[in-house]
Amino acid sequence: MSAKKVIGKTAILFFLMMFITGFLYTMVMTGVGQLFFKHQANGSIIEVDGVKYGSELLGQRFQDPSHLWGRIVLPDVSTYTDDEGNALMYAWASNKSPAGDEQAYGEENYQDSFEAAVAERVEMIKEANPDAAMDTIPVELVTCSGSGLDPHISPAAAEYQVPRLAKENHMTADEVRAIIEKYTDGKFLGIFGEETVNVLEVNLALEGILE
Repeated sequence: MSAKKVIGKTAILFFLMMFITGFLYTMVMTGVGQLFFKHQANGSIIEVDGVKYGSELLGQRFQDPSHLWGRIVLPDVSTYTDDEGNALMYAWASNKSPAGDEQAYGEENYQDSFEAAVAERVEMIKEANPDAAMDTIPVELVTCSGSGLDPHISPAAAEYQVPRLAKENHMTADEVRAIIEKYTDGKFLGIFGEETVNVLEVNLALEGILE
């Protein structure tokens, strides 16, 4: 076979595969996603009456007493903004560990050791929840997840905050628990993983945005 024929067949195969994998496959997967999994394919956004409140899959920073607190979301996005105040990043993990002493990321409040950061968070959680019935603070309330974006906490971590939420939202503890239970996901297939509470959904329900 001549070099000309080899080059010609190679070029045809190249453009054919580029069309199949780069265009056709992409269009088919996009179409399937939009047709059968539109909510998930578009980011699992919680939208009510045309207002988008965030994604079910991304944690948000809640620190006011009337809202359920989730895992630590780091860093504060206000630190990473352009000249016009637009966020350059949403969040990331701190990468701190019990084995490290200091891990700097350009901010003074990220110079502390893992132990010091956890101790500071413990005091903040205790101060915000003086009426908590549990003596031990659930670990996810004082540590961040591997990605820094985990939107869930355990039912125990949510229960720890029930007295504060009831008081601040002028509700009974049972009313708060009912909301938490509604937005608690069970184990996968009933046996895999753990039960998790979606913090954003609970807070939207406490505000009356979600029913």
